[in-house]
Amino acid sequence: MAFFNSEDIKNFDKIHRINLMNSLSGYKSANLIGSISEEGEENVAIFSSLIHLGSNPPLLGFIVRPTLIPRNTYENIKNTGVFTVNHVSEDIIKDAHHTSAKYEKHVSEFDMTSLTPSYINNFKAPFVFESPVKIGMKYLEEYPIKANNTIMVVGQIAFFVVDDLMLQKDGFLNLSKGRVATINGLDGYAVPNLFTREAYQRPKSSLVMINDK
Repeated sequence: MAFFNSEDIKNFDKIHRINLMNSLSGYKSANLIGSISEEGEENVAIFSSLIHLGSNPPLLGFIVRPTLIPRNTYENIKNTGVFTVNHVSEDIIKDAHHTSAKYEKHVSEFDMTSLTPSYINNFKAPFVFESPVKIGMKYLEEYPIKANNTIMVVGQIAFFVVDDLMLQKDGFLNLSKGRVATINGLDGYAVPNLFTREAYQRPKSSLVMINDK
């Protein structure tokens, strides 16, 4: 197996390092975050940093890169207090990826792709009509990450809409049935198939329990 240390990483060519570091952590979620400016300008952009933070209350977080340059999604969220999270399905991968292009604030990525803005329950931020999972989010708080000047934005789920086919009786959401994509690195996309579900695990009786002395 190939071995690399911190000095090797530092000496990589910039593009090589970016590709490798973005792939190293494993598969990431592929989500389109929808937002809208105070002037009504719609925005949608792909993010691969969405993480589950808790179920009660239901919280999600994502990372915003350094704001030394304009970050339209972040600015819209701070100004309106709401945003949407939309899963990327197999059918919309190309259009979803194109939203990573840097357009001026007044240019909507919806207009530059075949993605369709959709509004649900009078929620101010736009959803992606083609997405099989649509989540309405309310901004809660943020945490600066000093190590690289990024920001973790934390939001609470207000409501969500999912395709009936994906929802199992026990609450499990089978993303495979929605052909939901995942991201490998910066530009690699995969559409996984569910392999198995394992039961809740408890310590085996033949082994010493952690609290046993």
